Amino acid sequence: MNERSSARHPAANSAVKSSFASDVLTLATGSIFAQALMILASPLLTRLYDPDDFGIYALFISMTGIVTTIACLRYDIAIMLPERDDEAANVLALSLILAFSISAFTIPFLWLAKAPLLRLLNAQGLEPYFWLLPLAIFLGGTASALNYWNSRTKHFKRLSMARITSSVTTTCTQLGAGLTGYAAGGSLIGGSMAGSAVSVMWLGSKIRHDSYDIRKSIHMGSIGSEFKRYCKFPTIDLLSALLNTLSWQIPVILLSAFFSSTIVGFYALGFRVIHLPMSFLGSSISQVFFKRCVEANADGTLNEVVEKVFRILVVLSLLPMLVLTISGGEIFIFIFGENWVEAGIYAQFLGLWAFIWFVSSPIATLYFVLERQEFGLKLNIINFVTRLISIYVGGMMQSPRIAIILFALTGIIVYGYLLITLFDYAYIPRQIILQILSTSFVKVIPACTILIAFKLMEVGPMIQTLASGTMIIIFYIYIIKTDPFVRSLADNLRGSRLSKN
Repeated sequence: MNERSSARHPAANSAVKSSFASDVLTLATGSIFAQALMILASPLLTRLYDPDDFGIYALFISMTGIVTTIACLRYDIAIMLPERDDEAANVLALSLILAFSISAFTIPFLWLAKAPLLRLLNAQGLEPYFWLLPLAIFLGGTASALNYWNSRTKHFKRLSMARITSSVTTTCTQLGAGLTGYAAGGSLIGGSMAGSAVSVMWLGSKIRHDSYDIRKSIHMGSIGSEFKRYCKFPTIDLLSALLNTLSWQIPVILLSAFFSSTIVGFYALGFRVIHLPMSFLGSSISQVFFKRCVEANADGTLNEVVEKVFRILVVLSLLPMLVLTISGGEIFIFIFGENWVEAGIYAQFLGLWAFIWFVSSPIATLYFVLERQEFGLKLNIINFVTRLISIYVGGMMQSPRIAIILFALTGIIVYGYLLITLFDYAYIPRQIILQILSTSFVKVIPACTILIAFKLMEVGPMIQTLASGTMIIIFYIYIIKTDPFVRSLADNLRGSRLSKN
């Protein structure tokens, strides 16, 4: 950390810390509610829908996610960068035009490719829902553009509410369909799309009523200028982002091709339990972090922001991921039922990888801020190739467990490399990483020791699950009371709330 800079600007640093914490909490509040609702609903959903239904749902989401990545040609990310709002408004308009055009273009392509694609994926159960893909792509691209605009304008409460409404709509639709006898992959897909549609309509309607009327700033000539100005995004970052998305979807696609949608369903639930809370919270931090990094890079405090965010990411995620690594199978049996024990084992394999991914993912926005898109492309090529090889080797060996173990091991290496490189870009000594990691690990040893002892004594799933949850809560309380940085962050957050009231 740059101690001199901190000494020169203590009031400014305190204000930035308070503002950052407040913005993250605002976004995270909606995220926590959304994820809590989905997690609470999951035991019901896993008893209403079978693994094959979850597999079909996962395949649909994977196919949608791949095309959604390129729906705005990455101009949605560029919304954050212009200094003036009128310029950003034209980037937003450009993103929405591209989202509509590309989703419309997929209609004839998907119609022609449907039969061979379904045969390749070994997923005939997906056929009735193919016609929903273009609409899902449009909703995904539009949602991304609106999210970045609201992050730019710091409407974090609005984004938080959008996540809540999306989660409520998705969960209620999926549960309602299952309880009324329509438990199928299509019901899971329909619920997800309904949630996305509600979120998009909420954000769109709010933007229309803002004091700043973006429609007055939008002109075709200006849209063309912004198209040229940020051409690095479609020419360089687009391929990088597409490879990144493909690398995420490779397990679903290849597990379906090599095995069955039931295996995909096991993987999808295990990954969802890891990814849902981590992605929601990580997304909240990432959106605020991106905005702060743009500002910090301009005033020379980038290293301070990166180090502080890294610390809080480690504190938040280390114990939950270690708990899942130790007791994942038992936790899944208790929460989701005996039929889902395989999903719990997959989650155990992925636990340590999820920790490294969660810590590095928000910080990865640094290469946008520093305009290091070439590094992002290089990393995503490596990530895609290693994941492809990992799942392919497991498939050839006819072992989904080997495939997922290799996926996790290669992921730890790739994301570890990403983290070290980004710390170098921010001029933060590597020993800082080791110091923060080692200090945090020592603090979780007692909880992990107890869980390992329970595991060796073959304590029942219910006791292991309850003990895991209790220790995580106790750990967070302990950290808030004993960690000076976390405590000061909480104090600043309380002060920020009081000043707003």
